[in-house]
Amino acid sequence: MHSRSRFPARSALSIAAFVAVAAAIGCNTSSAKPALADTTRSAAGATANGEVATPPAAGAAAAPDAGGAATTTTASAAGTTAGTPAKLGAPPVVRALYVNRWASQGTKKMRHLIDIADSTEVNALVIDMKDEFGLNYKSADPSVQKNAGNSGAVPNLTALLDTLKAHKILPIARIVVFKDSVAARVNPNETIRKADGSAWRDKQGLAWVNPYSPVIREYNLKVAEELVKLGFGEVQFDYIRFPEPYKSLPPQVFPQAGSVSKPQALADFLAQARTRLNNLGVRSTADIFGLVTTVRGPLEIGQEWEKVSPVTDVLLPMTYPSHYPRGSYGIAAPNAEPRKIMYIAISRAHERDDKLGIGGEHVRPWIQAFTLGQPKYGPEHITAQKQGIYDAGYDGWVLWSPGSNYDIFLPALEKTLVSRKKPWKGTATSVAAAAAPAPSDTTGAARAETAKSPAKP
Repeated sequence: MHSRSRFPARSALSIAAFVAVAAAIGCNTSSAKPALADTTRSAAGATANGEVATPPAAGAAAAPDAGGAATTTTASAAGTTAGTPAKLGAPPVVRALYVNRWASQGTKKMRHLIDIADSTEVNALVIDMKDEFGLNYKSADPSVQKNAGNSGAVPNLTALLDTLKAHKILPIARIVVFKDSVAARVNPNETIRKADGSAWRDKQGLAWVNPYSPVIREYNLKVAEELVKLGFGEVQFDYIRFPEPYKSLPPQVFPQAGSVSKPQALADFLAQARTRLNNLGVRSTADIFGLVTTVRGPLEIGQEWEKVSPVTDVLLPMTYPSHYPRGSYGIAAPNAEPRKIMYIAISRAHERDDKLGIGGEHVRPWIQAFTLGQPKYGPEHITAQKQGIYDAGYDGWVLWSPGSNYDIFLPALEKTLVSRKKPWKGTATSVAAAAAPAPSDTTGAARAETAKSPAKP
């Protein structure tokens, strides 16, 4: 990729610098957070149209509008449950914490995370229900059970979901889709291959399932539908992508691909998922690499904004500042400029959605709540990223914290959910970014996968 152009000249970008990130997170269930005046923060259902409620909450801070005037808005949390009408309306404002499988299996940790939500603006938890270790719940479907793995499961998922709803917290099920070594082992005929027909493996030695496989797609959709019926109010698909085609590894062969491109294959899966989940009354959302927001054309992993955006209810770009190489968008040290990076990346996403005719809270960025390189991240870096999102015209976000620890970032969280987004005028991408170097595609893969790997608390 030529570093002096904002967008790469070629249509498919090598994404070594932007392999997805993150980590893991590990509550007092006896007392729910008091409801804000004139506001519904429902885990089971949004306001009638799913939009932000406008009456001011008592004591709510005022958010400046573009002209400097103050406006106060409280927000409805969360989605709909199974059994509600399929017509969902606009996505609600969601501000969430990520919870990995180890944290979700621990009663003490979950109590603490619920306490955080009860005392702050957080109104949702994104919980690992299927990750690279297999399932994190006990399925009643024999065709799903065989892919469970051996890393345990939430001991009483129904009770946990009931508790979250009692506390008006939206439970969101995170499902890792194509980086699934457990399903690859159980279903050896549904894997990505090498030219000799044997299983292709990534740099970690893990086999991936084939994104073109109808068997694999149906398995993931069954998991999603079962979780909705258990009580999750939204489904979030992760690893909706192909593995990186490193030159040091054998070429990847995709049985059943035919003439279907990688971006189209991912879009086909997401379109099918959205139809089936919307019919159950919940939203279908997906994580994507942060680089997708600013790159014209598809990445080599198959993600392309114009393909995935129209077939998802919400997109969650992983715009972690630590994953942008030095000089990206003319910023010498991106990790030290979290607001600028977030603003540039999310503004561009907003512009592209505008061209597609997609509005509302359709973009919900991931926020870096971990340290990877310098500087050491603290509450001020969370606040800066939040501000970049608000300045780009969105209200929602999700924190991803390695080690399941959010306590050091609590000073960055407001006490109530108040709309902070700036009015969007459609021309918010910074002038500097327009002529600045695009991110390099030659570094950062190890950093990204290290941050993404779940860690036991």
